[in-house]
Amino acid sequence: MRKSIRACILLLAMVGASPVLHAAGYPDHPVKIIVPFPAGGITDIVTRVIAKKLADRLGQQFYVEDVGGAGGNIGMGDAARAPGDGYTILFASSSIVVNPSLYKKVPFDVDRDFIPVTEAGAAPNSWLVKADFPAKTMKDLIALMKAKPDEYSVASPGTGTTPSLSIEMLKQAFGVSFITVPFAGGGPMVQSVLGGFTPIACAAIANSVPLIKDGKLRALAVTTSKRIETLPDVPTLDELGIKNEDAETMTGVFVPAGTPQPIVDLLQKQIAEIVRMPDVKARLLQFGIAPNGDSSADFAAYVRGEIAKWQHVIEAAKINRI
Repeated sequence: MRKSIRACILLLAMVGASPVLHAAGYPDHPVKIIVPFPAGGITDIVTRVIAKKLADRLGQQFYVEDVGGAGGNIGMGDAARAPGDGYTILFASSSIVVNPSLYKKVPFDVDRDFIPVTEAGAAPNSWLVKADFPAKTMKDLIALMKAKPDEYSVASPGTGTTPSLSIEMLKQAFGVSFITVPFAGGGPMVQSVLGGFTPIACAAIANSVPLIKDGKLRALAVTTSKRIETLPDVPTLDELGIKNEDAETMTGVFVPAGTPQPIVDLLQKQIAEIVRMPDVKARLLQFGIAPNGDSSADFAAYVRGEIAKWQHVIEAAKINRI
């Protein structure tokens, strides 16, 4: 009888420990990280900083594969179809929460195909003008737009990006009318602003921090509820009395559905610790990115909220699906 009880206890212990043992041996070969954009962008830069630290801490190579195209859909689709074994990780931008409402069809379902791990960090969007533009504050800018409807043009880094949707939010909130000019990314957009062709822009702050500090661009506001460490003198829309306009461009970490929970927990813990390391935090703040490292549950709730928010903005703006 005692032998039977001991055997049952041993069996239950082995069953309960099997996922832990699985995680304990992870990783035992290189891990692929998919970035669904071309190399050199903010998501790619953040990913490579974290990948190097993961490799150092876990003793295996974490290599980055940039899979650009279709606003991130191609790379996110590849990640969605990957095995849920912990050897494929997706580092996505806010496109993962915007694209389901922006495109007629996307090759992934966020709820079905992915497990949210953590938000590594996020950069707020910002309202920018060329240094010699007459508006000195966000309220000045809105007043100019109201006084001269459709006279001003506002640049964005592309249709469907969170900055372009921040533009739509401002239009909806204040009834202002202007010409929106989408560019193929933050680089060309910034050059247009500097050249005076589109002297106003809404963009992720990460693209513009050095130019703001050099005095070539002026940031009128950031779209967060609190100021950012990198540019502490730039006010938030919220404190200017412009409410419910929060928007950011995140770097979120996901794994394919079916990935064992112990591996999800391990990755969340490691990435949360990495983004808070002094050298990594300093690197992220250079780009105006606030490190996060929230729990998987909190990140999953955030993702659901962002999907609903951007769906509402896209529908209210009557943006035609791509």
